[in-house]
Amino acid sequence: MSSEKKEYKQDGPEARAIAEYLPYFPFKGIPRFYDIGGFLAEPEVFQQIVDIFVSRYADIGIDSVAGLDARGFILGPPIALALKKPFIMMRKEGKMPNTIKSPEYNTEYGKRSGLTVQRDRIKEGDRVLVIDDLVATGGTLSSAIQLVQASGGKVVECACVVELKMFIDPPAESGLPSRTKLFTDLNIADVPVWGLVSEDVLTNEADLTKDYIDDGEEH
Repeated sequence: MSSEKKEYKQDGPEARAIAEYLPYFPFKGIPRFYDIGGFLAEPEVFQQIVDIFVSRYADIGIDSVAGLDARGFILGPPIALALKKPFIMMRKEGKMPNTIKSPEYNTEYGKRSGLTVQRDRIKEGDRVLVIDDLVATGGTLSSAIQLVQASGGKVVECACVVELKMFIDPPAESGLPSRTKLFTDLNIADVPVWGLVSEDVLTNEADLTKDYIDDGEEH
């Protein structure tokens, strides 16, 4: 029996199967809002995603898993439990006591106040895995990275179920924000980002009922 560890690649066969459970909706004026509720409703698919992330990070030497408010709180804990590592919440301002705060940041939805983390959760030299559901412009991840670094830790990787590659380094004439430029400007370009599924395989358009309402607010 081979003991060789399986390597999971972005948009590989497992990712393509998972993409079927990530429908997109028109939401808050965004034509393609990817809904993780699709795979959360399927325990076997959700478990497969957790297993893929656990396999990727089991042997790289991490001290803790940080999840971002709010969907990172869904994905992060089962991954942290499987890795037997502490889970750290990175929350919006005013939600936890004794915190430090990152600077304001921009997302594809607009400007956001910085994330916060409790002061004693990350120790000097800690290797932290950051988890969120989706990376687009990279604003939220940049906030998390700055928090880890301000606490004396190191982000080993930012991991997301979905990566929108269109924001990695778009041409200037596109008008799209560049994640590469943002990370370079913040001096965090050395922090790797990995997504299991990209928009290249996210082709499952949600079947909307006649009474569907685009009622998105903050998310």
